[in-house]
Amino acid sequence: MTLKQYFSLVDTIARLSLKAEARRYYFGFWWWVIEPLLYVAVFYIVFERLLGTRTPDFLMFLIVGKFTFIWFSKTVNYAGNSLVANAGLIGRMDLPKTLFPLAVILECTYRQTAVFALLGMALILDGYRPNAYWLWVLPLICVEALLIVVCGFVASVLVCIKRDFALLINLGMLFLLFMSGVFWDLSAISDQSTQEALLFWNPVAFLLHSFRQVLLWQQTPDLTHLMGLTLLLGCALGLVANGMARYRYYLAQRVVTT
Repeated sequence: MTLKQYFSLVDTIARLSLKAEARRYYFGFWWWVIEPLLYVAVFYIVFERLLGTRTPDFLMFLIVGKFTFIWFSKTVNYAGNSLVANAGLIGRMDLPKTLFPLAVILECTYRQTAVFALLGMALILDGYRPNAYWLWVLPLICVEALLIVVCGFVASVLVCIKRDFALLINLGMLFLLFMSGVFWDLSAISDQSTQEALLFWNPVAFLLHSFRQVLLWQQTPDLTHLMGLTLLLGCALGLVANGMARYRYYLAQRVVTT
């Protein structure tokens, strides 16, 4: 299989899955934007109306954080089950094992384009005007996509080896939800060293904070950190993809027999 054929197959699988999902539900494609809006509504009612958070412009703060976090969390969860969900096909054909999680990641990314479009509309309607800082959104999206691919590949391998990892990944996403500043501002941490450590060791928290910097606060993200994270993720992707190719028969055996 050539590289062109590989990516063409990934794209075809992703598009067919999108069409099948749209036919499965009454609201079809509208669920792509309804679902994140419902998440935001729940958090807004709890933290703004019931608990009275003091974060300025909390609604837009929450929308930026949740819309970007949901892309990561849902995609990695879905990618984690991609190999076991295709056990029948994997048992019959020697296909690249990265094909299945990558197709899921691309499918979720297609959905996320509608969510990012909704995010832009919400910001403009709330009085935020596009400016030069918004240009940083594109590299931030690319870095988050790279993070999703790496984590999605790792998740698919772990779930393939032991199904119990699917539950642990779900718990991990819940942990990240609270540790990444989705509904609270990282600057609320009084200890500067703790705040810096959280941004350094938690790439999801760093990316969410960076999205808010460029979209809400007209600030440039930490370029040194961004470049270092990109380099680290690029190396990790090469290692994980190479490992999945080298041990493809082992992964196929685990998928079929467990």
